[in-house]
Amino acid sequence: MTEKPLLQLNDVYTYFYTESGIVEALDGVTFNVMKGEPVGIVGESGCGKTVTAHSTLRILPKNGKTVSGEIIYKGVNLLDLPDLQMRKIRGQEIAMIFQDPMTSLNPIFRVSEQMTEVISLHRKCSKKEALELAIESLNQVGIPEAETRITDYPHQFSGGMRQRILIARALALQPSLLIADEPTTALDVTIQAQVLEIIKDMQQKLGLGMMLITHNLGVVAEITKRVHIFYGGRVVESGYTEDIFVNPKHPYTFALFESIPSLEKDKTRLETIPGNVPRLINPPKGCRFHPRCKYATEVCSRIRPPEHTFGRGRRVACHHFEELDLHIGEEALRERTIVQEET
Repeated sequence: MTEKPLLQLNDVYTYFYTESGIVEALDGVTFNVMKGEPVGIVGESGCGKTVTAHSTLRILPKNGKTVSGEIIYKGVNLLDLPDLQMRKIRGQEIAMIFQDPMTSLNPIFRVSEQMTEVISLHRKCSKKEALELAIESLNQVGIPEAETRITDYPHQFSGGMRQRILIARALALQPSLLIADEPTTALDVTIQAQVLEIIKDMQQKLGLGMMLITHNLGVVAEITKRVHIFYGGRVVESGYTEDIFVNPKHPYTFALFESIPSLEKDKTRLETIPGNVPRLINPPKGCRFHPRCKYATEVCSRIRPPEHTFGRGRRVACHHFEELDLHIGEEALRERTIVQEET
């Protein structure tokens, strides 16, 4: 019997209603996350990565709305749940680590208060039991002297330690799905590696499904099993991470790889993707990448590319993917991964 996905997004459309017009932030997004599977969500800023997470948790701002589609978690469409039931799922079933640890922690409350509040809300346990669980979680993510430091305020911790606190708070209730939204953006390179190692270890230890949102392809290669490439509010390519890294099929995916530093001796400068990310108030017709794509033809500017499925769960939305030779090779993958990890 085929295992059902832990999370399944089916043809999801999320719009923001602004004075300037309707922002088509998600335009028919479809992908899944299996139980215990780390999945990467990759793309440039403004492509819909974070909106996907916020749509899943139903924490969109007031002017945002998921207008159609399904977000199925453990067989239940989250979009159909009443607010009270959805609040029970947030934190307990689906946890999220946000980008900036300084703004995600309230500066006027002690860490103990911010952690025990969440635990007590979902576990219905005493303050003492919640505090013990919070200390245990802090110890798991490597906070030294957690028993005493838990009474400190967020500003008394470094950026890396604050991010560890957010990880501990997210995992204290042992959720089934973890959403990590650019969890190392505000940290320096050395601390980034430490935080990512913690996330990787905890995901494997607890057997979590994970949606890792990032623009760092080195991180994707190191942590994820499958990856979904976003562009202009759409998923343009999906598949197993190693398959996409070795043999990208969408011109945008290939362009992303070409823009990463390489150890190739004859490469004197980085490649760039021409043009700009599309404005989603008035996005391009047809394929949203066509204004920046060197392979685009007239059909690309008129007709939305159909999604082609092949291989082991591989999906690509491109009119000409079968005609294009975008193979980068395992040696190039190795070089790019090494450079990305060192930068």
